[in-house]
Amino acid sequence: MSNKKITILYSRLSRDDELQGPSNSILNQQQLLEEYAERNGLVPYVHICDDGWSGTRWDRPGWQELIAKVEADEVLCIAVKDGTRWGRDYLRVGLYREMFREKGVRLIAINDGLDSANGDDDFTPFREIMAEYYARDTSRKIKSILTAKGKAGKPLANTPPYGYVKDPDDKNKWLVDPEAATVVKRIFEMTIDGMGPRVIATKLHDEQVERPSYYLAQKRIGCYKNAYDIEHPYSWSCSTIIQILARMEYAGHTVNFKLEKVSFKSKKSTPRPKEDWVIFKDTHEPIVSQEMWELVQKLRETKRRSDSLGEANPLTGLLYCADCGGKMFNHRQKHNRKGKTPKNNYVCSTHKRTSVKYNTKCTPHIIRTSLVQEIILEILRDTSGYVRENETEFVQRVREKSAVKQGQTARAYAKQIAKNERRIADLDQIYKNLYEDKALRKIDEDRFVQMSTEYEREQAELKEQTAALQRELDEFNVNSVCADKFVGLVRQFTNFEELTPAMLNSFVDKIIVHEAEWSDGRNPETGRGLGKRIQKVGVFLKYIGAFDVPDMRTPEEIEAERIKQERIDRERAYKREYGRRKRKIAA
Repeated sequence: MSNKKITILYSRLSRDDELQGPSNSILNQQQLLEEYAERNGLVPYVHICDDGWSGTRWDRPGWQELIAKVEADEVLCIAVKDGTRWGRDYLRVGLYREMFREKGVRLIAINDGLDSANGDDDFTPFREIMAEYYARDTSRKIKSILTAKGKAGKPLANTPPYGYVKDPDDKNKWLVDPEAATVVKRIFEMTIDGMGPRVIATKLHDEQVERPSYYLAQKRIGCYKNAYDIEHPYSWSCSTIIQILARMEYAGHTVNFKLEKVSFKSKKSTPRPKEDWVIFKDTHEPIVSQEMWELVQKLRETKRRSDSLGEANPLTGLLYCADCGGKMFNHRQKHNRKGKTPKNNYVCSTHKRTSVKYNTKCTPHIIRTSLVQEIILEILRDTSGYVRENETEFVQRVREKSAVKQGQTARAYAKQIAKNERRIADLDQIYKNLYEDKALRKIDEDRFVQMSTEYEREQAELKEQTAALQRELDEFNVNSVCADKFVGLVRQFTNFEELTPAMLNSFVDKIIVHEAEWSDGRNPETGRGLGKRIQKVGVFLKYIGAFDVPDMRTPEEIEAERIKQERIDRERAYKREYGRRKRKIAA
């Protein structure tokens, strides 16, 4: 085996170089280098190239191979077309040049007339600085072009998100990829069904659904076509599920400027604040509806921790305390030592954590989970039944209720806006008079600054409040109510026999739980409730809020229901009294 060192003929081509003509092509570079090597006896030689790589990047595969051979002491000479082929970062190029010098590697840049065998060239550092300046200037121009493109509403992503493909006739337009879009929509639906990202990822893996990177690589799309894990085509991850659920693009919108680069030398992108994003609505066909996307975002905001049963309660995030407004905490037990039914209750979070975090106390508002589920299911049955049998009447009732509510709110807003505007005008006059008093030296400078600062702050707050009220007032439209949306929601569900997570998340907006009261008060000695326990629960549905279904029962049905309820109340009262006597005897 020969230990003779080799000559490396290195060529590199970036996208910017391609625009300057065919002379920079990899083929032409290699032909020029071969002719030079043959003419000057630089044999044996090997070609190493980086096609489509910028000179500001140093993770180029060909360059990494070249460095590995140099470190292994296998290289005698490195020849390039010109110095810019090494790279466009004069500091890094200088470091590598010193490294090659220490290894005894001869450097040749043909078009620059550079050959380290002939000694140092005083112009080399200047050429490298100009090469970097060229890269910086090119980066600035490209950034300017992309900024204009992004502000015009054209997508900036080189590759559409999983679920879309580029229109062959218009690269700035996205078309739905039916196969991938089905998976995306199913991920959203499974989230509404109460599944978390880990459960969804596991389910897709078990069903052998190809993960996005593998799917796109098989179609030769995007950055995964040359590097992907071919041995694990179904290994979905939680992060992939979370990224899909967070993308507004699936609702049909274009979102630009989500990422930025710190420097043209770095290819690493950092996320920008959401307030800096530029969003264009309804630019392409949506895969999921706006309502579904917003519902999923709301579900993702609420943390659902698995308990001792290994699952999260689907009601979590929907129940709120009527008095303090805090969320209700779920408390469950895996088993009960006394052999009774395990506890599964909701309790006010403020009351639960008062001794730890809060100064404001609140009462427990405790309520059984099963009772809340029964109440919700009964309301959904009654409301959906009424909607199906009396759709026209339902729409009319919701519109009338909405009109009354909006009318009342609009009048209150208009009154407050008028009041604010009068006060703003008064403050202008007060400030003018105050300035005159300062000019006439009726008040000193410190007093003027103190008073003017207070008045300016009050005026700024009033202007901000007025603008917010005016925006909401402008949005009022009596004719645009949500009754039709609720009717469409009812049509999506055919079975209301069991309360499912999908049904719960689709219909229920929030649940307000009041503190329980006792019909006969409480025992002053023991504090135990006496009589019948009464607890009010308010269920607010999507689009229509708290809706009272008209009582469609006949007088006979009402009387039968009353008799049945009285019998239930007597049985409960007997059980409570029996329990009291039993506890008294045991004591």
